[in-house]
Amino acid sequence: MTADRHRVPSHPGTTQGDDRSVTPDPCPASGRREVGDSPDDFDEKAGRPAAARSGLRARLVADIGGTSARFALLDDAGLPAQVRVLAVADHPGPAEAIDAYLAAIDAPGDLGEAAIALACPVHQPVVRLTNGDWEFSRESLQARLGLQRLLLLNDFSALALSLPHLGAADLHQVGSGTAVHRAPKAVLGPGTGLGVSAIVFDRGRWLALAGEGGHCSLAPADQREAAILGLAWRELSHVSAERLLSGSGLPLLNRLVGAVDGRRAEDLTPAAIVARAVSDDDAQCRAVVETFCAMLGSLAGNLALTIGARGGVYVGGGIIPRLGELFERSAFRARFEAKGRFATYLAAIPTFVMLAPTPALLGAAHALTGGEDCP
Repeated sequence: MTADRHRVPSHPGTTQGDDRSVTPDPCPASGRREVGDSPDDFDEKAGRPAAARSGLRARLVADIGGTSARFALLDDAGLPAQVRVLAVADHPGPAEAIDAYLAAIDAPGDLGEAAIALACPVHQPVVRLTNGDWEFSRESLQARLGLQRLLLLNDFSALALSLPHLGAADLHQVGSGTAVHRAPKAVLGPGTGLGVSAIVFDRGRWLALAGEGGHCSLAPADQREAAILGLAWRELSHVSAERLLSGSGLPLLNRLVGAVDGRRAEDLTPAAIVARAVSDDDAQCRAVVETFCAMLGSLAGNLALTIGARGGVYVGGGIIPRLGELFERSAFRARFEAKGRFATYLAAIPTFVMLAPTPALLGAAHALTGGEDCP
């Protein structure tokens, strides 16, 4: 897989998954066909799900994070179309948001199947957004929407399932390395929260690994980061990666960096911190974002070692694509490789910034149509 290696273009409008198995099974076998059952099941060369069967009711895919909810209907080729983005806070739950989406595109509302990717664990009968107020029952949502089949999956599992189908224009490589064909691929991304997932290739299809890696313990790489985490530990019983390396964590990181570096930290929103850092007119915000990128690089290197992600590590979410060249010049890649005896191993693994605006919808489409497997 190749991508433009010259610079990371700044994409202020790029929005991906905000953050981020089975009782009952979120991907029931009765609703899934194995690749190879029919030559029409999956068009691997075109990178698209199987075409819709005639006579089927509409199929919906969604990517719901802590801040934004993205919706689409699958077209005749099984790809997301009529994409709309709604604010999670504007609706009491997913059913109401789906009603609003269908009304916005003037669709009849006769849905047959849906795949909904959510920034939270999805293995329980009652689902609660980790960084949002939505809480709902899987059974009641399916009944409320009149669905023959409802698939719930983690938002970063959906993002991971999109990886084999992204084109060169959807990715920008940062640093060296070459992806190994069909080797495991890992993805992580800071949005409202911090999502982590991976895919492995097995018996003709990509399988997504569902997890909550954004909540693993964050480790320092030097004395300065140890001091930052030392202050965080005074306030939090557990300092996970998401506590600092996410949109919701940026204000805390801003305050901690200011305290350790001896600068005054203004009370700023995550968007303001990023904007000031990119414009390079605020030394404090610049230091915060540079620290953010460096620590994210260490976390990405840990993920690559854990998964054996020789197919590449992909950075999604809503924050990193907005950084443009600042991310390219940051310590992210150096810290990704800085693993002592395994530095050479990591130097061979490519890292990419995901530029596609709604990749999780594409991954959800592949999960729904059976081209790939859900958690």
